[in-house]
Amino acid sequence: MAEGIVKLMLYLARAIFVFLGGIAGYQAVRIAVLQEWWPQGAFPYSFIPFVFGVVLFAMIGYLITPVFVRILGFIGSSFERNLETLSWHDISVALAGLIAGLIVANLAALPFADLPVLGSYLAVLLNVALGYLGVTLFLKRREEIHGMWSSIGGLKQRFSIRGKRARENGTNSMADLSVDTGSERTSVKVLDTSVIIDGRILEIAATGFLEGPFILPRFILNELQAIADSSDPTRRTKGRRGLDIINEIRQLSDVTVQIPEVTLKDFDVGSVDEGLVALARELNAKVVTTDYNLNKIAQIQGISVLNVNELANALKPTLLPGEAITVDVLREGKEPQQGVGYLDDGTMIVVEDGEGFIGKRVEVVVTSMLQTSAGRMVFGRIRKEVRQ
Repeated sequence: MAEGIVKLMLYLARAIFVFLGGIAGYQAVRIAVLQEWWPQGAFPYSFIPFVFGVVLFAMIGYLITPVFVRILGFIGSSFERNLETLSWHDISVALAGLIAGLIVANLAALPFADLPVLGSYLAVLLNVALGYLGVTLFLKRREEIHGMWSSIGGLKQRFSIRGKRARENGTNSMADLSVDTGSERTSVKVLDTSVIIDGRILEIAATGFLEGPFILPRFILNELQAIADSSDPTRRTKGRRGLDIINEIRQLSDVTVQIPEVTLKDFDVGSVDEGLVALARELNAKVVTTDYNLNKIAQIQGISVLNVNELANALKPTLLPGEAITVDVLREGKEPQQGVGYLDDGTMIVVEDGEGFIGKRVEVVVTSMLQTSAGRMVFGRIRKEVRQ
């Protein structure tokens, strides 16, 4: 099927090029005759040069058709490969930048329009240069442009009938939000983007350690969608994983997920973290996150925080000084003669005099431990090498 379409397109392109070549040959011979470039009396009949020109240029058109089709296919494939890495948001931003650049270029070219010879060439140069510059600048600033578009969209919601009614009644949009806790002792949890992308919240919820409804505000969903539509493959993968985690959490029988239709404008804040803190304060809820900065900001403002990283650190088994463990030394440490390995739970262990045992399994005696905000570090010295 595809090969038949390709052959049909090739035949059609050849027919067009033969036709255009014939017209070009006729016009070329006509100009040569009018300018007397063709020697008089070279042919017994006057139509013979025209026939010769038409046939020659038609053959040229026939021969260059495959080359033109290959070049066109290469350009199309290049565009397709580049567009695969771009989201619709990036394409719309690029088009907006191109339009802005072309408008500026045409305005800048107006004073030079009357210049002889150079005027038209200068206009083309300005259109190409400023069009490319507009696309480049808009793509580099696409996040700011997206935020500006979101702000413009928020104005419509702010001046909607619902907003007017809320202001008249002296209330805000949060007055319409009702949270069914199911029990007086059950607390509400507001989910952050980081904890959704992290994914461990799904396993924790499935085991039943987290009770109460999960609140997923609309602005968090919008942020996840923006990440899923990102041109960066890593960010796009994380965003899609976050959306999948939400769908799996909603399917859990013991967990209720509520999505209030609130935006950052409803709280008169400019960032997602500030919106989460304001929403948690409004609902007297706890914030579930893995973000260190959000954790500190929420605690400063008196909001309870459930940090999944702190939970993971708390669940790691306790090691006492003098206890022996087996570890694989993987690489050298920061200090001389140190080696570094990892326990099964991901805890990093620094081995004294372990540089000479890199790539080997050793038995280590724990000497001390250090608890940091990023996790726990264990220090130890080698007792003996373990034969594998």
